[in-house]
Amino acid sequence: MDERVATVQGEASGFPVPQGVFAETVTSVQHYTDRLFKFRITRPASFRFRSGEFVMIGLPNAAKPVYRAYSIASPSWDEEIEFFSIKVEDGPLTEHLQRIEVGDTILMRRKPTGTLVNDALLPGKRVYMFSTGTGIAPFASLIRDPETYEKFDEVILTQTCREAAELTYGKELVAQVMDDPLVGELAQGRLRHYCSVTREAYACTGRITDLMVSGQLFSDLGVPPITPETDRGMICGSMAMLRDTKALLEGFGLVEGANNKPATFVVERAFVD
Repeated sequence: MDERVATVQGEASGFPVPQGVFAETVTSVQHYTDRLFKFRITRPASFRFRSGEFVMIGLPNAAKPVYRAYSIASPSWDEEIEFFSIKVEDGPLTEHLQRIEVGDTILMRRKPTGTLVNDALLPGKRVYMFSTGTGIAPFASLIRDPETYEKFDEVILTQTCREAAELTYGKELVAQVMDDPLVGELAQGRLRHYCSVTREAYACTGRITDLMVSGQLFSDLGVPPITPETDRGMICGSMAMLRDTKALLEGFGLVEGANNKPATFVVERAFVD
């Protein structure tokens, strides 16, 4: 049976919506590659979150739905909720999620959480947002939030992907931010987008950690190396990327923070399939 049909039939079969869960409607779906897509859903009137947080989502296709943590890619002021997702053919959730269409139902638990929020960082001159693949999602939220520009003079968003086509979401996002009526003026001249790829020829090739170690990241941007006096960091990506980037930031003298103890860098450890 087609997986999307299974999803719709599951919903139509009357599986109950669990307590503490919103049942929201898909409003748009956009596929970027055979591995990446974004979708938006309606936002419950009572749902509140801080830009950069994640939430657990699932599908109404089983008596006990599978839930996975997804960073909310839309800012806290948005009227809808946006997600940026990978596609995994045998993923417990994403093998079905990648087939959703406008009008389908998404289940979303009511409590958002996460460490990639402005509250977890001390104020600084410059904030680096290090991401790989769909790890850009929480930063898609943060670069659209005026509070980010109130707290930092310069915002550097980095994204490393395997292929150039996988950078499209981030490039479109940054272009939209520059024209956004709420944050566009704040972002002009202050939001910088640094892209690299690892598996094909591109203007900048290599893992972000290698580009930091070699100093190319800083020379390309025309900024001094990271120091705890002026710089802050946020990290979201694969487990290996989190580990290596965290070690580098600690080598620069930065200290990991949390919601209850703000410091100079934070790490997100929520993943999909």
